[in-house]
Amino acid sequence: MAVAADALLVLSFGGPERPEDVMPFLENVTRGRGVPRERLEEVAQHYLHFGGVSPINALNLAIIAAVEGELAAAGLELPVYFGNRNWHPMVEETVARMAADGIGSALVFPTSAWGGYSGCLQYQEDITRARAAFGDTAPELVKLRQYFDHPLLIESFADSIRAAVQQIPADRRDRVRLVFTAHSIPVSADVAAGPPADGGHLYSRQVADAARLCAAATGFDDYDVVWQSRSGPPQVPWLEPDIVDHLEVLSGKGVDAVVVCPVGFVSDHLEVIWDLDNEAKDKAAELDMAFARAATPGTDPRFAQLVVELVREQLGAADVRRLGAVPGYGCTPNGAPCAPGCCALTRPARTTS
Repeated sequence: MAVAADALLVLSFGGPERPEDVMPFLENVTRGRGVPRERLEEVAQHYLHFGGVSPINALNLAIIAAVEGELAAAGLELPVYFGNRNWHPMVEETVARMAADGIGSALVFPTSAWGGYSGCLQYQEDITRARAAFGDTAPELVKLRQYFDHPLLIESFADSIRAAVQQIPADRRDRVRLVFTAHSIPVSADVAAGPPADGGHLYSRQVADAARLCAAATGFDDYDVVWQSRSGPPQVPWLEPDIVDHLEVLSGKGVDAVVVCPVGFVSDHLEVIWDLDNEAKDKAAELDMAFARAATPGTDPRFAQLVVELVREQLGAADVRRLGAVPGYGCTPNGAPCAPGCCALTRPARTTS
């Protein structure tokens, strides 16, 4: 479906930029979920460990600068705007600024490659909320498609895996175990993601497919897909196993070298830095396991090229390129649900952390 557009909106999660922002940010993230204050204070320490500054906004601004360069190189005169769900610049503020600038329609690039509620439908809700806050004359907004299996994304991850393998001591390199991670979600939310007739589980199937593609591109016949960043209570089932627990299992099997690829993340968000570069790395050291973490693709020039290619698809100027075998959806206006069956059409039940 080719559409016209006056601008591109990069829509992301948001993160604090000062210590005093941390608790208000976490309150935004968990509003309406009944998360205990003590849990927020625990998570706040992760941010305060890094000076109260999440890397996500700076990373997104770097992506935007690269995308602006790629748009110019492609001859596309589209201004790029930046909005967040949970911290400034809030998407509602950004949509109001776009309207004031005379933008009538824009494409929306979400910094999530996935289907499911958190990966896709919640971004549609952000679009709906931002337009409703402005009113009937808000710009038309069309969300770009899910891109978990785009060739440029897979190529970038594959190169980062190869580079990570080279960080492993030479005498262990021939027995490296490749482990992919993505953000865990409640099992019930994963079941609800995707067409019921197809068995749901769209998110976990997409993650598995992306891991398969990356492993094949790097010559790994055997690998693992695990999860990280769980925040729910023990009695609520989430996708497992957790990366730290999995390292202990691997060590028990005699594995002494591991490369971890955060295939579920496009940038080095705080969760990547905390869960992998701190907790998982420390556990590997405790187990005398050589450890290397593959880079995320956000700083790779190919990521900006991917964004522009998705834009050109929607403008009718490029063919759709996909490598995977699992469905991917998107391309719907003004926060309407994705193609039928893409995501759960209601918010999943909230859980406390």
